[in-house]
Amino acid sequence: MTSRGRVLAAFDGQATDMVPVHHIGFSSDVASAILGREAYVGGGIQQWREAVAHWNGHDAHAEYVERSYRDAIDIALATDNDIIRPSYWRYDRKPMRRLDDHTFLYEYGTEEDWQVLRYDAASEQCDIVPYRPRPPANFASIEREVEAEERSLGDYDPAAGFAFELRAQAELGATHEIRAGGVSVGVPLRGIEIWLEAMLVRPDLIERHLDVQVELARRNVAYLAPRGFTHLWGGLDFASNEGPMFSPRLFRRYLIPRLSAVTDACHQHDALHFFASDGEFWSVADMLFGEKIVDGYYEMDSRAGMEMGRVRQRYPELILIGDVSSHTVHLGSREQIVSETLRALEAARKSGRTVVGLSNQFVPHTPIENVMAVIETIHENR
Repeated sequence: MTSRGRVLAAFDGQATDMVPVHHIGFSSDVASAILGREAYVGGGIQQWREAVAHWNGHDAHAEYVERSYRDAIDIALATDNDIIRPSYWRYDRKPMRRLDDHTFLYEYGTEEDWQVLRYDAASEQCDIVPYRPRPPANFASIEREVEAEERSLGDYDPAAGFAFELRAQAELGATHEIRAGGVSVGVPLRGIEIWLEAMLVRPDLIERHLDVQVELARRNVAYLAPRGFTHLWGGLDFASNEGPMFSPRLFRRYLIPRLSAVTDACHQHDALHFFASDGEFWSVADMLFGEKIVDGYYEMDSRAGMEMGRVRQRYPELILIGDVSSHTVHLGSREQIVSETLRALEAARKSGRTVVGLSNQFVPHTPIENVMAVIETIHENR
């Protein structure tokens, strides 16, 4: 089987020659250790690299774009991924000032609109924050955000946001499945307190915000599916290991109808809708998975409480991706890592409809011997 054939067979519940593999993501330092060169993948580090590249001129930015694409493909292929992730984080705006090696200022609009990008090298993460302190968010301020989101629909062009995915589809789509997003629906995590309050007392703002996201998802699906993308990745981080941030009643009211609308759009174009969240969310799993609101669940992590055996027994037709905990690989012993990886492979062979891989990313400073324990165990036993 080709990688693409293997993945599509697994999605359809058919037999495969070996267990399909997809690791959700790689930090730069882990990918760099594997590839033997500085790898342009990861989270906030990629946003900072883009700021540096813009600062250094057009040619430097063109080099950044090419390296970012090429390294994403190379790390996926080097680690036997059957589903290719062709793009990582971006912040494609030209800074106006470089305040220090890790801090850039973006002077767009009025001074109240200016943004500062601050990079923390130890964590490979960025904060992008207002230049001037702002008063706490209130209903009036988030209503202005929603109005801006609604206005932006008029200018939205899905062709502008998926260049890496389209290039990967052209280069590798005959042999591999190419991962694309563009269908996420949820409340903002930054300043989430006011949004959670609005769920109770300003439902109109929540509904308008989510409806914009559904419309964006519909347009993205209509653009991507005819170009060969068979599954679209969305979701929202709405849970911790202690459970969801809001009640099942609110999840039912706000999210279920809109996630269902995205799935309907995917199915109209013969595509699948995949959902993810960190953490444990059994309290809404029956409505989300049991009612078949979405087709697949990625970032599955037994350590967070979403045990593979329990998920599979309860939802036999759900497509599952993940099951090797990033936490175990980061901090566990070789024996623990090998054992967890073998368990995931065996569960996938028994149940089908499963793609095995890291539950989230290989986080910065994961010992390379731990990383190789996962990769080699999968390579030798899949």
